[in-house]
Amino acid sequence: MKISFAKPALPGTGTAVVAALAKGVLTPSAQKLDAKSGGAIKRAIRASRFEGNKGQSLNIIAPASTRLERIMVVGLGKGTDVTDLEMQKLGGTIYAGTRRIKSGKVAISVDPVSDANMTAAEMAAQIAFGARLRSYRFDKYRTKEKASDKPSLNALTIQCGRFADAKKAYASLGKIADGVFFTRDLVSEPANIIYPDTLAKQAKTLEKLGVKVEILGEAAMRRLGMGALLGVGQGSDRDSKMVVMQWNGAGTGKGKANAPIAFIGKGVTFDTGGISIKPSAGMEDMKWDMGGSGVVIGLMKALAGRKAKVNVVGVVGLVENMPSSKAQRPGDIVTSMSGQTIEVLNTDAEGRLVLADALWYCKERFKPKFMINLATLTGAIIVSLGSEHAGLFSNNDRLCERLSSAGEAVGELVWRLPMSDAYDKMINSDAADMKNIGGRGAGSITAAQFLKRFVGDTPWVHIDIAGVTWSKGDKPTVPKGGTAFGVRLLERLVADHYEG
Repeated sequence: MKISFAKPALPGTGTAVVAALAKGVLTPSAQKLDAKSGGAIKRAIRASRFEGNKGQSLNIIAPASTRLERIMVVGLGKGTDVTDLEMQKLGGTIYAGTRRIKSGKVAISVDPVSDANMTAAEMAAQIAFGARLRSYRFDKYRTKEKASDKPSLNALTIQCGRFADAKKAYASLGKIADGVFFTRDLVSEPANIIYPDTLAKQAKTLEKLGVKVEILGEAAMRRLGMGALLGVGQGSDRDSKMVVMQWNGAGTGKGKANAPIAFIGKGVTFDTGGISIKPSAGMEDMKWDMGGSGVVIGLMKALAGRKAKVNVVGVVGLVENMPSSKAQRPGDIVTSMSGQTIEVLNTDAEGRLVLADALWYCKERFKPKFMINLATLTGAIIVSLGSEHAGLFSNNDRLCERLSSAGEAVGELVWRLPMSDAYDKMINSDAADMKNIGGRGAGSITAAQFLKRFVGDTPWVHIDIAGVTWSKGDKPTVPKGGTAFGVRLLERLVADHYEG
């Protein structure tokens, strides 16, 4: 779908989208189109329950006095309802409501709104961003899809004053969408296509944007002592990998001022549970157990794409957890890169083993200002928070506050859960320094306590995205499937607080 911006003008063909404020008050563009159509918009509103509230929309068959195919009226609500997030949702709603129009052309008229803290150009950019996010489809394997089921919308024009400003603002937002789409693609691919080697190669494509990418194989990780990560992947025929990505947008000088910020992702490209094998029902979903790594890779694409003025490191540990004669067994003891030993009581609690070595490696090599890791780590977080919030665990209050604010701004919500010495004692082992599970209770918290043992004094956040990585239904800017939850959250965190 091509998105373009233009000066205000009533469209002559295709579908026209205009807006109304609360109580059905038409915007200037809507008033002009109503007059041109012989009062069709006002008559349709009177005959409906449409009141101009945010989230409402009304579709009208265009009268014969125009050459338009259809008119869509969308609600803006009050001026205070006009925010970045609401405009993105509006863009997604418009796309969803017009994606199968016959002409393939939609023109959206955006007028200034009094009492709004946004200009019309800013509104237009955010509407375009929302429409782009909603337009995502993973359909590369559909060979017999009916033409009538495919989107036909191919040209979206957004008309507003100072449209050049809107185009400039959208250029940066479009790079963020590129990162979101990259993550959605990676998470959506089946495990016979995306596995450690191929996922590492996908990360390698970021080099064309200026990202430095290193791929560590098993021999290199063995020399580094990464027994925790390697133990998870030893049952698979596919070699494990670690990918290190660096974007130096703020310069390469030495010292704390140029120290990077770091994001670490769990990349279990398929998780059978290993010897502690999962039930067969729903196991196909475990293709997206690499969601954390997908977010980190997509985030690096977004930041590099918009030339973010920040030094960032992304580290992803990539393994496949399979049962075989070579697989790790319950009761095995492994030695992590940190030197700490781990008794593996459950081979399905594998993501924390991968992250243990990835976190320690990142901390020791890069000495970052902070580390944030993302992982589809526990089913327990879904029991706790469902699919509305990601779980947040941390040793740093300020980072948590900033992440919470960023999440509210972009609609990717996080909720902080407790950590304490009492929970930490639950993972003490009689045979090793720690065990990889803490028992039936507080499963998400004990997993976080496990990770905390590998971060030292570095400010750190763990985000458990198990409940938000995949959506079973459509949302305004997130179609059913891979969500890429975390890309926009972390991009906003960086933009608000860490760019020079």
